[in-house]
Amino acid sequence: MDNQAALTPGVTTPTPVQSLGSYRRAAFAALMAAHCAGMVDLVALPVWVATLIGGLRLDPQHAGALPTLFLVGVVMSSVVCSPLLLRLSARLLPTRVFVTAGFALAALSFYGAGLAATYAAMAGLHLLAGLAAGSSLSITHGTIGRSANPHRLFAFAGFALGAFSIAFLGLTPHAVAAYGPRAFFSIVAVVMTVAALISALAFPAVASVGVQAAPARPAKPHLAAPVWFAIAGVSCMALTQAMLASFVARMGMERGFGLAAVTSVLIALGLVNLLPAPLAALTQHRLNARAVVLAGPLGQAALALTITLGSGFSPYAIATALFPAVMIFCHTYAFGLLSRMDASGRAAAATPAMVMAGAAAGPLLGGALVEHFGYGSLGCAALVVGALACCCFARIPRSIATFDTSGQNP
Repeated sequence: MDNQAALTPGVTTPTPVQSLGSYRRAAFAALMAAHCAGMVDLVALPVWVATLIGGLRLDPQHAGALPTLFLVGVVMSSVVCSPLLLRLSARLLPTRVFVTAGFALAALSFYGAGLAATYAAMAGLHLLAGLAAGSSLSITHGTIGRSANPHRLFAFAGFALGAFSIAFLGLTPHAVAAYGPRAFFSIVAVVMTVAALISALAFPAVASVGVQAAPARPAKPHLAAPVWFAIAGVSCMALTQAMLASFVARMGMERGFGLAAVTSVLIALGLVNLLPAPLAALTQHRLNARAVVLAGPLGQAALALTITLGSGFSPYAIATALFPAVMIFCHTYAFGLLSRMDASGRAAAATPAMVMAGAAAGPLLGGALVEHFGYGSLGCAALVVGALACCCFARIPRSIATFDTSGQNP
């Protein structure tokens, strides 16, 4: 069935117009590819920072600063681009061009970072890559958020990211070991290029607000306070995720587990990551979304303490493999909650900003903590941030019906 923009004359509040089944297979694949490329940091951080430290001989703080610059770029572009979702034309071409150009520029930036001769050049290219990828990811998440069932579609995107992580984490460490640290940047550039090509061929249109009436005062209601608290809670969880993920591979190497063992853990992590998104889709109407997001930060903190303070390979391996799954499962529920509380799609389109705002501080904060206090400090910091996330999610009301202006159930 073709994508159609349902425009209602005189109505300035956008309504969800895409159902999961209404997407053509190619458009659905484009959304999945764009999500995987835009969220590559969630998959790549363990190898990314380990490559910068072990391959390029950067200290933890300088190594963590480079992914942080990428994530800062994502946040900046998402803050700018998410409001533009309401102004996009219902025609297909502008959205395709916007998303394709972003991923293409990100590919060039990562490839250039692999060739850069100075730290300053690498830093600038990381920031540029984040700005470019973040703009594409923002529109991608806004498109998903304006579907009839954002929770389910975002769960499919999470499953795609899990499948992608298996291949990435299984191949990249060996490629870096065989061809040098610059291979990492070439691989990420290829990922961005593939996303750009698929987006150019099939990225779907986003329904726009009925602008034919050209109202002097377009209705753009402020986001409700619970929406902002939910955004803050997601950012806190992303901070914990990035802080630990940035150093988990290096932690295993320094404990003497060896490249083969650490790589096997990363592959197991990718396999486990296949489960939480489908599980979130299957349990959508069986679990209370508010309870899920309240429990998530506590689970994160418990696993973080096990990774950083546990002894032996088994606790490290099990907790590391499970750690990202908590974020994927809870983020799917949080995305659904945000899409229900804000039917305009602006909160969903700002998903890169809320996730990367927390994630941006993760590598840098984690690097500073490791350099001055050791790996155990990461677990303690995760406990503090997790408590803050719980406080934020607790501000979400038990019933969010009053915030759902779409007139439809997710």
